[in-house]
Amino acid sequence: MRGIPRISRSLLVGVTALLTAAGALAVPASAGPRSDTGVRPVTQAAQERAAAFWTPARMRAAEPLDLLPVTGHRGPAPAKGARTTVPATLPGTTAGTGIQAFPHGGGAWTGGGAVVSTAGRVFFTYQGRTASCSGNAVTSANKSTVITAGHCVRMGGAWHTNWVFVPGYHDGQSPYGRWAAARTLSTPQWTASEDINHDIGAAVVAPLNGQSLTDVVGGQGLAFNTGYNLRMYAFGFPAASPYDGEKFIYCSGSTSRDFLLSNDHGMTCNMTGGSSGGPWFTQFDESTGTGLLSSVNSFKYNFLPNRMYGPYFGAEAQNLYQAAQSS
Repeated sequence: MRGIPRISRSLLVGVTALLTAAGALAVPASAGPRSDTGVRPVTQAAQERAAAFWTPARMRAAEPLDLLPVTGHRGPAPAKGARTTVPATLPGTTAGTGIQAFPHGGGAWTGGGAVVSTAGRVFFTYQGRTASCSGNAVTSANKSTVITAGHCVRMGGAWHTNWVFVPGYHDGQSPYGRWAAARTLSTPQWTASEDINHDIGAAVVAPLNGQSLTDVVGGQGLAFNTGYNLRMYAFGFPAASPYDGEKFIYCSGSTSRDFLLSNDHGMTCNMTGGSSGGPWFTQFDESTGTGLLSSVNSFKYNFLPNRMYGPYFGAEAQNLYQAAQSS
């Protein structure tokens, strides 16, 4: 990563303490959603203001919220549970357009398929400044759930405002509309102490024009407790140099467990700030553009600029998903 965008400099202070605080382990996934999952409700008036706030000009000008730089010691490992999968749900048949390189360290996704509509940019106000991340619509009971990174919904002890999800974003355009958050959520460990092992967030978006999100764009599947050392695909909208946030970028490769300061998956990937929260898929099918969301873009070590890390989706991630989809 070249340099630190202005909006991310304040993150350096918070993340220094991030891994020195012990996050509490979640109860087993079978126990259901935790009551202490952090949730921020959003009033209907605030939802309407957020949707109106994000004009094409503001979206193009939003600064990338940087991938987290990390210092400190290894935090507690995510709690494990039984392997669980949730299938994708698509509003219609979606075909990919060709085979992409594997492994691939970062470049434009030209394969088409469902991922082009389920993934999108996330826009919000952070410390009074306009900022961006990435996210993805998933199968959910409420048909309205987006999964992203924890630091893309909350940072420095405060929830982001003016939060919207723009699926299929390109060139300042919102082909499927701007979906305002009715509530945003993060894992208890992220809410309490911004524990890097639990950098997972979610949003429940309000209906738009009388329709629910995944009825319009589809929803990717999910997988929890997958283990490590997997073939995975990562997607996002990096907006820090050399990218500009206007193109949909992917990386692919065989992952490995971080042996330094986290319990995350690691993948060779050159995506930069703005890609945070973008989906990582296992069992990704290039012919349909569908897979099982099993992590999200989270952080990089400054001395490993071409390696991306994403949190392990264990019991805490599953609890967060259950809390979001049942909202």
